[in-house]
Amino acid sequence: MTPRRALPLLRCLLLFWFACPAFGQEWTRFRGPNGSGESDATTLPDAWTISDCNWRVKLPGIGYSSPVIWGGRVFVTCSPEENATRMIRCLDTSDGGLVWERQFDSSTHPKNDLNCYAAATPVVDGDRVYMTWTTPKEYIVLALDQDKGDEVWRRDLGPFAAQHGYGASPILFDGRLIVTNDQDNESFTIALDCVTGETRWKAARRTEKAAYSTPCIYRPESGLPELILTSWAHGVNSLDPTTGKVNWEVPVLRYRVVCSPVVAGGLIFTSCGSGSSGKQMVAVRPGNAAQGIAGEVAYEIKGSLPYVPTSVGYGRLLFLWGDTGVVTCLDAPTGNIHWRERIGGRFFGSPVRVADRLYCMSRDGEMVVLAAADQYQLLARIDLEEPSNSSPAVADGVMYLRTASHLMAIGEK
Repeated sequence: MTPRRALPLLRCLLLFWFACPAFGQEWTRFRGPNGSGESDATTLPDAWTISDCNWRVKLPGIGYSSPVIWGGRVFVTCSPEENATRMIRCLDTSDGGLVWERQFDSSTHPKNDLNCYAAATPVVDGDRVYMTWTTPKEYIVLALDQDKGDEVWRRDLGPFAAQHGYGASPILFDGRLIVTNDQDNESFTIALDCVTGETRWKAARRTEKAAYSTPCIYRPESGLPELILTSWAHGVNSLDPTTGKVNWEVPVLRYRVVCSPVVAGGLIFTSCGSGSSGKQMVAVRPGNAAQGIAGEVAYEIKGSLPYVPTSVGYGRLLFLWGDTGVVTCLDAPTGNIHWRERIGGRFFGSPVRVADRLYCMSRDGEMVVLAAADQYQLLARIDLEEPSNSSPAVADGVMYLRTASHLMAIGEK
């Protein structure tokens, strides 16, 4: 075949490549694409039993982190409570078979009894998987070769002080691994080069109780992408993800931040709280540093609010899933409430929206499925046979669920 005759075939192959979901790589971080917790997969059942799973495998330790997926591999972290050994497993998405496993010595230390040593979700790209953990003496950031699990580079960001332990997850942006460090002592956010681990930028942060939120990227209709962080000290804060320069902040939050920010209806939503419930939730209208426009609170949401679970959107709708089993559906641009229902149960994991359904796993081991609609409809309650504090992941039409000591897959590719 001559080069000229090969060009049309090459164009077709390229179009096919870019039109495909990169062979299932669409859930690479905590709560998937940009932390939105959303998928348009149509191959998941409303209801099932454990026996309907594609596969279910035992894990060698507990964890509250979520699985991440790239291509035909799923990555999950865990750790035994007795020695805090940090583990990461790479499994084949087709059958749950072990591809590789790595273990790293660590030490036990005080934390909240409801936390664990594997609470941070890793993040993955085409070459490496990145994981983080802390002890009072160190903050470890580790890059592993995705193919074989070999260590590529390691950074220690220094001591980490937090009453309840660690839980924020790293994210990727344009060749940078962005790691938050809102703790009880010296706080900062840092961007590391994905290839070398070298510092690309480091931004100092004020300190007011450790935060456990994972950032997201806000992409305005006009202007450059913005890194959105949330904490008690800074409220809702925007940085330039390429330099770490502050764009704007709205320091309105009055309690500890655990849930992560989400973008819906052109606004940024976050909540904060204490004990076992949310105390404050705001919708923030983003600022525009180039035009000298400050960010501002568009409205506050009252009533039963989430503290640990992160909210999820669907078009104009935003769904708030409370720790104590109260779910609220509101109109994101205006804050008008469509419905609020008590479904029962206790929740630390966050809901995901898959097509027109909401899925969320309870601390008691039940998957609750609701219609993602402006009218309340309970679709199913599914017994997972053991507790879970994690959030589902969805890639290539399959949902991956992590319970206390198992990982399972449900759905058709």
